[in-house]
Amino acid sequence: MKTVYIIIFFVLIGSSFRRLQAQNDFAILEKNVNVRAKGLIQKLNATKDTLVLQSNTLINKVYAVNMSYKREIDLAVKDKSVKIPLKKLSKGKHVFVAVQSPVRIVFVVKILRDNSVLLAMEDDKLVSKNK
Repeated sequence: MKTVYIIIFFVLIGSSFRRLQAQNDFAILEKNVNVRAKGLIQKLNATKDTLVLQSNTLINKVYAVNMSYKREIDLAVKDKSVKIPLKKLSKGKHVFVAVQSPVRIVFVVKILRDNSVLLAMEDDKLVSKNK
């Protein structure tokens, strides 16, 4: 009977740590898994605040449309790889389009938290955007 209580205890503790770790993510990437999109590598960096796109062919343009149908990112890339910082994006769902003529590869990045509230932290003093 003790072993059942111990197992239940560790399961509850483990699930709470998993929830806490998931809240630390800045963004979530929903990759395009289409066969035609396999030439474009879509990933986030280790801190999940930068989108990294790599391809064997030329990436002409990358743009993103937010939930209000506004373009927050509109880049003319003309390179085989690009790193896009996500900290300037608003919180919510963003549909990214990577243009590789004549193919357009669509994928989604969800920004989970607003980074503009906390700008800097110096000597235990918080400086916020609203002040």
